[in-house]
Amino acid sequence: MADFASEQAADIVGIPMLRIMGQRMPAGRDAWIAFLGMGLLNNALPFGLIVWGQQHVAGGLASILNATTPLFTVLVAHLLTPDEKLTPFKLAGVVVGFVGAVSMIGPDALLGPGVAITAQLACLAAALTYAFAAIFGRRFRRMGIAPMATATGQVCASTLLLLPLVLVVDRPWELAAPGAVTWGAAVGVGLLSTALAYVLYFRILAAAGATNLALVTFLIPVSAILLGWLVLGEMLWPRHFGGMALIGAGLACIDRRLPRLLLGSRRREGSTHATD
Repeated sequence: MADFASEQAADIVGIPMLRIMGQRMPAGRDAWIAFLGMGLLNNALPFGLIVWGQQHVAGGLASILNATTPLFTVLVAHLLTPDEKLTPFKLAGVVVGFVGAVSMIGPDALLGPGVAITAQLACLAAALTYAFAAIFGRRFRRMGIAPMATATGQVCASTLLLLPLVLVVDRPWELAAPGAVTWGAAVGVGLLSTALAYVLYFRILAAAGATNLALVTFLIPVSAILLGWLVLGEMLWPRHFGGMALIGAGLACIDRRLPRLLLGSRRREGSTHATD
């Protein structure tokens, strides 16, 4: 219900913003079929799987399972795209980043309560669905649809897909009317975590590709832990710093910055020895 409310808030904001920016929603059948496909893969399916899975799996374990998204994306992109093939550096970087995410969240999460196999598989299926969504979303650039229109179309489509489920499962007419604080939270999540997030999502997808887009999953525990420290006064432990370092090393490995640095230092050492 909360995800559905945030999507409605994003709809309310997204459509007027398009008019302000002088853009229009595509009216063609192909565009709306693509929006429905993206809404299903990037919203309706993973949201449903994660919401159900987290009823039976601890939050830390669910976060670790969600961090497999880049692993799945690298493999799916290798199989389904001509220009995002798997390389040793990419695979090594994703694995190192995943280890960093696990170490930040804490390996104890793997042994915590709520380890139902079916629920774990649901969370993994959500991560796989996100991987397919990143590949599917590449088509909007080829179709000439701007990121703002793509984000709005996807959220509108996913709202239509989720509406029957919300009516059957939540029965909103039987719930107490939400107060101002609840509506304020829904609008805030809709504006920042949904509308703005999806505009950035499709901009990065168009500019950097599906594999690089999925790497943002590794930064979720980093931002959550840093915000907890800054806003909530939570403690930072050595494993948090170690995990951040591993995630940074993994990202640097994927964009070949770390391999270039290591190779450059080796060449400098070789030239120094040759001079001696």
